[in-house]
Amino acid sequence: MSAAGIDKLPSSIPRRTAANLIAWLALPGRPRKIRNARLLPPMQRLVAGVLVAVFAVGLAMILLDARVLSFARTLPLWVVEVFQEITDFGQSKWFLVPIAIVIVVLAVLTGPAADRIANLVVTTLVVRLEFLFLAIALPGLFVTIVKRFIGRVRPSDLGPFAYMPWSWRPEYASMPSGHSTTAVAAAVAIGLLWPRARVPIWIYAVLILLSRVAIQAHFTSDVTAGACVGAFGAILVRNWFSARGLAFTAEPGGTVCALPGPSWRRIKTVARRLIGQ
Repeated sequence: MSAAGIDKLPSSIPRRTAANLIAWLALPGRPRKIRNARLLPPMQRLVAGVLVAVFAVGLAMILLDARVLSFARTLPLWVVEVFQEITDFGQSKWFLVPIAIVIVVLAVLTGPAADRIANLVVTTLVVRLEFLFLAIALPGLFVTIVKRFIGRVRPSDLGPFAYMPWSWRPEYASMPSGHSTTAVAAAVAIGLLWPRARVPIWIYAVLILLSRVAIQAHFTSDVTAGACVGAFGAILVRNWFSARGLAFTAEPGGTVCALPGPSWRRIKTVARRLIGQ
């Protein structure tokens, strides 16, 4: 390779990577493609869903929080230690960091030599990764801010009705549960894209919810509220993508369906081609 070629290579790869990332990141912001697609469900369903969520959180707060906390305090130490290990996997970093890394790697590998099929497969895959990232990150960000304003005290001798609103201290950030929001948002988002993954991903989500109560980091109503926010947030992101014909499509009756993605065999074929170019 000539000296000129060596000088060109480092600069061309960053430019190519940046161009790919900019193009991909712009996809969710493109104009609506399906005009009849809705971001929010019909008003009656929306109001009914909000009322059910509020009722579930309120019922858990009144009937379950104190009782479940008392039970959690009687759990054997080994059970608590197991849940201490499990609960760490409710952090959003276990989803967001790998997704971001995969997108950046694809941006580096996808160059001018990639043919139309390879570009189509990569873009289709990136759109789904972007959906997962936003469906998990946005509800989590919302909860991170809102819980500080609510200021509910984490499980302690003060009981389930102690609050210090507008507090930014970690001990007053109990409701909603951020881990529960992430777990349920991930379960809903992954299940929407790949229905066959629903059973294992929901087992994961339930374990995270149980772990937050078992280690006495949250009350039952906290994880209930987090689960509601996570599910609703993931559905809103899905509706946003469907209106733009990205990963999902909205049928005339309003039903949102996942678009078929590339097969695992096709993904492996394209990956070998990109790595070997």
